[in-house]
Amino acid sequence: MVKALILIADGTEEMEFTITYDTLVRAGIECTSAFIPRGLSPYGSSDTSPPLAVCSRKVKILPDVTLNPLDAGPEKYDALIIPGGMGGAVTMAGSTEVQNLVHSYYNHPEKRIIGMICAGSKVAITAKLPGQPITSHPSIQSEFPDHFDYKEQNVVVSDAVPRKATLVTSRGPGTAFPFVFTLIELLCGKEKRDEVVGPMIFPSGTVTGYPF
Repeated sequence: MVKALILIADGTEEMEFTITYDTLVRAGIECTSAFIPRGLSPYGSSDTSPPLAVCSRKVKILPDVTLNPLDAGPEKYDALIIPGGMGGAVTMAGSTEVQNLVHSYYNHPEKRIIGMICAGSKVAITAKLPGQPITSHPSIQSEFPDHFDYKEQNVVVSDAVPRKATLVTSRGPGTAFPFVFTLIELLCGKEKRDEVVGPMIFPSGTVTGYPF
């Protein structure tokens, strides 16, 4: 079974997290959410396993686990996904554990997928990933060093570095569906992507990024 690890922290954007988690599950992908602590929370602390994550619009989400890097590596999961929300993204981008985790997925000999959406793309900077096509929420565009090829596109898929992970980046809550449809296609194929999209009944003319 295909497996995905989705990170979450206080301040994570709840639409980007839940749309990604829910839609991957619809594709038959086994998802695990891992909490990244930044200290005390009104609903728990880094000493509880795990506390509720208080998201950017104050929605409370109970993660499956608190991040344990020994149980979170690319030997156990096919994809690592980092949602945005500025508060959560700052926590993840500043976490040595998250930076090291990104490196382990990026360099794994069995090609893995790393997904980052919105401000979650900040982690590509702090993890010092090599230059390649990338996108993010426009509010952090100026933070990217010149060696990144910044694109103003809904979803950017990069295989620019040979024998490294595929990096999938996206822009914000409004692009969460095309982001996760892209992940499903890469992990499970176009047929599975189409199988998931149909029953979701997107209104005619809506901007979902589908079909591609």
